Amino acid sequence: MEIKYKGIPGLLYLLTFKAEYRNLFYYRIGKIGHVLNVLCPKEKTLYIYTKTIGEGLFIQHGFATIISANSIGSNCWINQQVTIGLSLKGESPTIMDNVKISAGAKVFGGITIGENSTVGANAVVVKHVPKNCVVVGVPAYIIKQDGVRVNKSNITPAN
Repeated sequence: MEIKYKGIPGLLYLLTFKAEYRNLFYYRIGKIGHVLNVLCPKEKTLYIYTKTIGEGLFIQHGFATIISANSIGSNCWINQQVTIGLSLKGESPTIMDNVKISAGAKVFGGITIGENSTVGANAVVVKHVPKNCVVVGVPAYIIKQDGVRVNKSNITPAN
């Protein structure tokens, strides 16, 4: 895969034209991001409250998106209007590596989304999702596991 934005010119381009990138960049650099926010403001409706985020997180169209996970693995993709949030017990999800969360999806509670899994658009996930799965629906159920079409509505409940 070719890297489109390289070096200082690439960084300046991303900070100038990509609000989602700015939010994640300011999150990663900490308090100094508040100073830069004056010059290049964040996306106002993208909130990131996550303890650890792996490399390669891509936030596509971060409009109306809340990311409050326990942790997010490497190379994840989060679309617009996604909510990753706390349960009533104050527990937040763990998102493993290479997970894609599609537009409008909701992921709540002390659950784990397994590596290489996809959460379909507008799905509501409140139970653990094994690795290599595609989940859809309200509540979410597995339609593909390890590349094979299935229909499993009995994914493991969160504790």
